[in-house]
Amino acid sequence: MSRSMTVLFLSVAILACTHPADAQQPTKVPRIGFLGATSLSANRDRIEAFRQGLRELGYVEGKNIIIEYRYAEGKRDRLSELAAELVRLKVDVIVSGGAAATRPAKEATSTIPIVMTGDSDPVGSGFVASLARPGGNITGLATLSPELSGKRLELLKEVVSKLSRVAVLGDSSNPTNAQNLKETELAAGALGVKLQYLDVLSSKDLETAFRAAGKGRAEAVLLLGGAVFVSQRTQVAELAVKSRFPAIYYRLDFVEDGGLMSYATSLADLSRRAATYVDKILKGRKPADLPVEQPTKFELIINLKAAKQIGLTIPPNVLVRADRVIK
Repeated sequence: MSRSMTVLFLSVAILACTHPADAQQPTKVPRIGFLGATSLSANRDRIEAFRQGLRELGYVEGKNIIIEYRYAEGKRDRLSELAAELVRLKVDVIVSGGAAATRPAKEATSTIPIVMTGDSDPVGSGFVASLARPGGNITGLATLSPELSGKRLELLKEVVSKLSRVAVLGDSSNPTNAQNLKETELAAGALGVKLQYLDVLSSKDLETAFRAAGKGRAEAVLLLGGAVFVSQRTQVAELAVKSRFPAIYYRLDFVEDGGLMSYATSLADLSRRAATYVDKILKGRKPADLPVEQPTKFELIINLKAAKQIGLTIPPNVLVRADRVIK
């Protein structure tokens, strides 16, 4: 055998031995961290919508993508610890389930991309430089929650035509509480409605707040955002019915659990759309260059069973605008 043929033979043999090993090199599976302020049960619909969005983009959880879920179970002081845990796991992207979770995620890392599933004021909260050009490691979706607070008061006024006093239940530790209250106050001034603000920082404050609303001669209740309300939404709905207060909520699951009505951005839609941000980032796009999107889908949900329990008739002009009616 000639020298050149021998060299060729040996080269082919070496390639034959090394190629299978190269082909067997494991492909890195992207790891996503999902950080929530409440619980899995409280966010089940949003989580499923997020998973659906991923499936539509070709991701199968447990196969070509891994999701690490971390929930604070309504205990805000745990969020920083959980965010730090996700950073230690070196996840590729952190998905935050609201403003309360976005802030500790931001404080935990300036390099890992963060996708918001819904923040009422990303610019005012200091999460992004602008909606068009976020500029840092955070992007995602906004909810327009403060603007909707005023709209909710308008709907209460339509349902209770002689409405003059409303108890507003909020959580001052919630990053968006001040802006939500401000928008509600602006709407109250235009509608000639007096507000009674009641701060609810824990589940122990709920019954006290409803008693205070009664003593303050409130005729209806409006809820601002807060993890304590989400985790105790069934109790909140029951207290409103027991106190015979027409109440409007900022999430549809309050109504599904017995509340009267809600008007809100579709959180499930935002969560599904958050998957597109994850996909783009995993494919090399930078959060700084991905504009923050605003909501396109809003829902009015009315529970006629709750209306009957408090002796309230929903006006036909409001009922006809409902996206969903629970009978």
